[in-house]
Amino acid sequence: MSAAAGNTTDRNGNGNENMGMGMGTDGDMSGNAGSGPGTGTNTGIGTGTGTGTDGTTRGRVVFVTGTGTEVGKTVTTAAVTASALRAGLRVAVLKPGQTGVAPEEPGDAEEVRRLAGPAAPAPDALTLRELARYPEPLAPDTAARRSGLPCLAPEDVAKEVAALAERHDLVLVEGAGGLLVRYDEQGRTLADQARAVRELGLPAEVLLVATAGLGTLNTTALTAEALAARGLPLLGVVVGAWPDSPGLADRCNLADLPRAAAGAPLLGALPERAGRAADFTALAVAALAPALHGSWDAAAFTAEHGAG
Repeated sequence: MSAAAGNTTDRNGNGNENMGMGMGTDGDMSGNAGSGPGTGTNTGIGTGTGTGTDGTTRGRVVFVTGTGTEVGKTVTTAAVTASALRAGLRVAVLKPGQTGVAPEEPGDAEEVRRLAGPAAPAPDALTLRELARYPEPLAPDTAARRSGLPCLAPEDVAKEVAALAERHDLVLVEGAGGLLVRYDEQGRTLADQARAVRELGLPAEVLLVATAGLGTLNTTALTAEALAARGLPLLGVVVGAWPDSPGLADRCNLADLPRAAAGAPLLGALPERAGRAADFTALAVAALAPALHGSWDAAAFTAEHGAG
């Protein structure tokens, strides 16, 4: 993997992206403690610390994966970022491998900046990083092979995460596709990246983004089993796009998703088209549970929208 370089976002959240393989976006954008959900006695993610194998105290690490592609991982990552920034945390967002985007086009990291950037009141509380970019919309290892660009190794990702965790309260790592999508020729995955981080002594957890409707219980259960088999803790499940007009399966799944996730809690439900919200930070806080620095109540939401 080549050295990181690339986009720098200024204090107003403006910046030009020029990211290719090994080219990172490093935009420090906010930082002072704010008010609202997540402050005071809130004990959501990022409020604790971990100690690396070198004895250094570092921030929390959460890997964001999905039950598949196009399930809302990026908007969920942006929502968690916005709510944590509003709670006064310093947040880093890392996209190890971006696929399907040309060098001059904005990627997922830029979308997180667009949505969560307004929640950053000072220039040093939000950092965005991208390690590799491949132009074709394929699994990272296939995209790397076809483009002739090098693959990402879990050790490289873990090293970057550890560096970010030294100066941030929370590091979010957004994967590509689902948990077991291949990143290199050896078949190593986002799960292997998370395990490499944990081997450094950092408290890495996994947040699972799921769909609301038919099929989600199976893919959620499969992901939960894969995590358990690898010794990776599942922090919880977020519905990436709660429909405007939910059907029977959507409503039933509100109660069934925690069971499919081996008891992991439901931590939020972002509405469809959340990325178009006029006030994305307010929406994020309202759609995420206190564990993610929001005010969303799973029991109340299920009672109102569930099938009974």
